[in-house]
Amino acid sequence: MKPTKDSIITLSLFFVLTVVFYITGYWLIFRMAKATPLMLSVGVAAVLTCLIRKRSLRGLGWHWGHWKYQWLSYVTPFVLVTLAYVVIWLAGFGQWYNEAFVAELKTTYNLNDWSDFSTIFFHFLLTAIITFFISLPAVLGEEIAWRGFLVPELSRFMNFTAVALTSGLIWALWHWPLIINGLYGNSTTPIWFQLSTFTLFILSSAMIMTYLRYKSGSLWSATIYHMSGNIFIQKFFTPMTQETPQSAWYLDEFGVVLPLCVTILAIDVWHKGRQT
Repeated sequence: MKPTKDSIITLSLFFVLTVVFYITGYWLIFRMAKATPLMLSVGVAAVLTCLIRKRSLRGLGWHWGHWKYQWLSYVTPFVLVTLAYVVIWLAGFGQWYNEAFVAELKTTYNLNDWSDFSTIFFHFLLTAIITFFISLPAVLGEEIAWRGFLVPELSRFMNFTAVALTSGLIWALWHWPLIINGLYGNSTTPIWFQLSTFTLFILSSAMIMTYLRYKSGSLWSATIYHMSGNIFIQKFFTPMTQETPQSAWYLDEFGVVLPLCVTILAIDVWHKGRQT
């Protein structure tokens, strides 16, 4: 199926606005030392596109949908990240746990008389609940654009596979300037390696999130998945891992283990998604 003139104009406007607001968000990173404005910028581009093109904002998928998919969206990233880091620890690519990080947590939380295990468990609970909700505004900004606007728009003239891969590639490319300029990623592995592993991670994640968006009909499924993945990778498992000289090649979205774990699930989801 070929895209209609309406879709071409709408997508073109969205991409132009995304670039314009991206530049602003990128500039604000240096002024605020936070990525939140950049993450919100693409959501603003999507909302403005809808308003200019006289599209209903309800089409972004604001309804909650079935609870089954929301719980699945929260649990799935946690299971994938846990599995990946268990592999990392068992293989010796990193070690459980980072004593210096735990000591820092004790000072931060004023828990100096607590055991390491109690502190780790307390931090896990805060990450899984409080940090999860705190991350909502920034992540929602992205997801309004990617799974709220872009996925439904592409689905007008693409099949499931094409929608998932196209939206995922655009999502990955949106991050590339940050990685290339050293604002996101690590300072150890080559840029080509980080771009490769990160893009694989994003494409695989997009396959899963697109499937959840299709099944639930809700923007919130993808948002919850995105939030869950971010907090467990960035706020718990990665800092909780004691790194070795080779860890950067294996940890988080820029190492090789987690992207491969997500890819395995994405292949299974792809087979199911083709039936939708």
